[in-house]
Amino acid sequence: MTDIAMIEAARVRLDGHVRRTPLLSSPFLDEIAGRRIFVKPECLQHTGSFKFRGAWSAISGLPPEIRAKGVIAFSSGNHAQGVALAAKLHGIAAVIIMPGDAPRIKIENTRAYGAEVVLYDRATEDRDAIGARLSAERELTLIKPFDEPLVIAGQGTAGLEIAEQANELGIDKADVLVPTGGGGFISGVSLALAAKAPSFIVHPCEPEGFDDVTRSLVSGKIEKNATQSGSLCDAIITPQPGNITFPIMSKLCGAGLVVTEDEALKAMALAFSRLKIVVEPGGAVALAAALFHGELLGDTVIAVCSGGNVDGDIFRMALERNPD
Repeated sequence: MTDIAMIEAARVRLDGHVRRTPLLSSPFLDEIAGRRIFVKPECLQHTGSFKFRGAWSAISGLPPEIRAKGVIAFSSGNHAQGVALAAKLHGIAAVIIMPGDAPRIKIENTRAYGAEVVLYDRATEDRDAIGARLSAERELTLIKPFDEPLVIAGQGTAGLEIAEQANELGIDKADVLVPTGGGGFISGVSLALAAKAPSFIVHPCEPEGFDDVTRSLVSGKIEKNATQSGSLCDAIITPQPGNITFPIMSKLCGAGLVVTEDEALKAMALAFSRLKIVVEPGGAVALAAALFHGELLGDTVIAVCSGGNVDGDIFRMALERNPD
C-alpha cells in the first residue's frame, strides 16, 4: 500500500522531470466564493494533467528488465497522455486503449507522443479484456490509471507541493478540493497532506450524475455509477471507486461535493478570465465546488484544477455561455 515514504521516494524519481505547479489566486474569485481561494493548476503540468506524475512514478519504479518490454494502459485521455510521454522519455513502447468517444485532442495527443492507440466502444467492449489480451501477447506491463500504489505515490507529490506552498503563504488550515474519478489523485494528495499538513481537510469533487465517490463515502461501501459516459467531465468518469483507493478515501477524506456541468463550464470561464489558465470540464469541478458550493467549507480553500485538455468547441461553449 502507498504511504508517505513511497510518495517521498516518488518525488525523488520525479525530480527534474515534473513541473512544480504554483498556487494561484484572484480577488475576483475570492469575492464570488466569499472566502480565500487558491488554485493549484495541474493543467500546466506536462501533458496538461496531473496524470504525468503517476505515470512517471510507475514507469520509473519498474525493474529495468520489465520496463524495457514496454507498457500498456487504458484511459479516456489524460492518463493515456501521461503514460505515452513517460514511456517515450524512457525510450520504451506504449500501447494505450482508449474509448472511441474520448475527446479528439486527447486521442491525437496520445498518438503524437508516440504511443500505439487502440480504440474501443465503451458500450459493447470490455477494455479490461482487451488489455489483458494485449498484455499477454506482447509481455507489456499494465499501468493502471488509479488503483496502483506507484501511480498513487506519484500523484501524491502534488500533495507535498500543496503542503509546502501553503506553509510558505502562512496557511495552517484549509479545505483542499480535488477532482475525483477512481480516486488515485485524491488518495495520493490525502496521504501526503495527512503526513505534512494534518489540519487540512481533503474533499472529492465530482460532476452531477457521476458522484460514485461521494455516495460511497456516505454509504461506507463502493457504489457504482449507473452509466459510464454522457458527461462533459469525461476526464473523471469511472465506473466506481478503486479497491485500493476507496479505503484511503474513507479514512482520510471529508464529505464529497457535487457540481453541475453548467457550474463546471462557468468555472472554466472564470479560470480563463481571472487566472489566465485553460481548464477542461472535469478538471474544473473542484474550482466550481469552491465557488458555488461553499456551505461545508472554511475560510480558506485550495482547489486543484487537474487538467486542461479540452477540445476547442467545448472551451468556446464555456466562454460563450459565461461572458465575462
